[in-house]
Amino acid sequence: MDATEHVIEGESEEERREEKENDEKKEDDDEEEEEEEEEEEEEEEGEEEEVEQEREGEEEKLDLEKGGQGGAVVEEKALEKIDDQRDHFHQSMLQRLNPTNPLRIVINGGTRVATPSPSYSSRFQPPPPRSQPRSTPTPQQSVTTLNSRRFTNRISLLLFMVHMVMAVALVCFLIFKGIQGLIEASNPAKEKEERVLKFLLPQVEVASLLSITLAFAWQKALRERPQLMVYFILWCTFFMSLSAGILLICFQEPATDGVGVCFIAFAIGNGLYACWVSQRIGFCFKVLLNSLEPVSKFPDLNHPTYWMLGSGFLWMSLWILAVVGALNFYFPPLIIIALVLSLAWTTEVMRNVVNITVSRVIALYYLRGMQSNTQFCFQRALTRNLGSACLGSLFVPAIEALRIVARGLNLLEGEDEFMFSCAHCCLRVMESIFRYGNGWAYVQIAAYGKGFVRASQDTWALFEREEMEPIVDSDITSAICFLTGVCSGSICVIVVAAWTAKVHQPFTATISLLAFFVGYLMTRIVMALPHACVSCYYVCYAESPENRLFDKTIKDRLNLIKSGRDVVVSTPRVPRRFTR
Repeated sequence: MDATEHVIEGESEEERREEKENDEKKEDDDEEEEEEEEEEEEEEEGEEEEVEQEREGEEEKLDLEKGGQGGAVVEEKALEKIDDQRDHFHQSMLQRLNPTNPLRIVINGGTRVATPSPSYSSRFQPPPPRSQPRSTPTPQQSVTTLNSRRFTNRISLLLFMVHMVMAVALVCFLIFKGIQGLIEASNPAKEKEERVLKFLLPQVEVASLLSITLAFAWQKALRERPQLMVYFILWCTFFMSLSAGILLICFQEPATDGVGVCFIAFAIGNGLYACWVSQRIGFCFKVLLNSLEPVSKFPDLNHPTYWMLGSGFLWMSLWILAVVGALNFYFPPLIIIALVLSLAWTTEVMRNVVNITVSRVIALYYLRGMQSNTQFCFQRALTRNLGSACLGSLFVPAIEALRIVARGLNLLEGEDEFMFSCAHCCLRVMESIFRYGNGWAYVQIAAYGKGFVRASQDTWALFEREEMEPIVDSDITSAICFLTGVCSGSICVIVVAAWTAKVHQPFTATISLLAFFVGYLMTRIVMALPHACVSCYYVCYAESPENRLFDKTIKDRLNLIKSGRDVVVSTPRVPRRFTR
């Protein structure tokens, strides 16, 4: 029995093994069949995709042949495919998200943080929505803007406008009085007015036209031949002022003798100054050559000068008629002095309007590389920056006069304690004035719309930062422009004095002074252009020394001064004995 049981158990075990083997074979067969079916399905899907691609290609070709928007169709289909892939990816990911924590994925009963690979995330990174514009960082607004809309120095502007209204009213009234005196036969001043109109008005008009012609000749020659013209202006002024003084003395009248002595004294001082600054002429020539180079890029840069000269000539003609009318009114000397001061301020404002216009054009070229519109800059100078021009017209001439006095006192150096006390006081005053008001301020007034005092302080701070005070303080450009006005005035004196001495000699001294005044003022308006160019060259270099538009002229000069190989005769400061 036991043997039979063992046989039965062995057969049952064999049957079980066979059944297991059969089951495994069936599973393998089923898996193979499933794999074959999957392969067949994949092949069918691949064939369907190929057919769809061929169909899409034919449709695209037809669209391109018909001139349709084939590119747009391709882009739309490509975007649809990408969207389908993205949706499929998101659905598969959502199916595996853990309901308690959406950021964790369930894998075989465990969880891990979902960290897609960089390549995958870069492929399926969603594009930014089209409806929302890209956020761009807003730049911080700088403290100083190049397009300031506020009016500078409004009080000075108001004072100048009130002055102009009063001056126009006074000139019109005096012209009326002059005409009234000429019409009335019983007026005792009629003969005097007739003589003035006959022997004074033509000479003054000729002096105005001659000075305008000379002014443009100076400017053109200075732009073409700066090195030659610096020497020529220095010594031509000396000879012309000396010739005018000698001519007036030759008339042998007290009035002409006094005016002639003044011209000769000025000629002597001019000659001493020319000898004193001879070492600075070479550097002045280089600065003029470099600073006048951008002028050729702006053909209309002289247009504001034309407008100011035309306005000045018209106003001066009316001013002469007002002087004639003053002879038929009370206190003629006081009225004529008031008219002279008014004319001086008005023409100085005209000159500074040209200065600010040119300074803005050239400064924006240096600082921003901009080709500015000259007409727009001219309108800006006549409106928003006019107050600074009015204030500077009162201060800058006084500053220049103090510089001349300071240099003169320095030449008279000696052991006189009283003289040194005067020099100490004058130089202290000049030191303070230079910080709160200087001619370099017009560049920042034009470029940034600053007030006159603040622009003066900021400009001088720039010079101190770059250690440029010895260079700018020894600059002779302003003196060259001043001497061109003196030279033109002296030439006008020679012409007008010789003419008047022939027709009516008693008017010679008066007409000589008037011709010099008119010639000087008209020439200074024209010479504002080179003066402004040189100022921009210095100030813009101090603000941006690494600008590619500047060469090494100033840098080399500073290195020579620091190393002691170049001696600069600067504006005299306070002597050391008084600083202890």
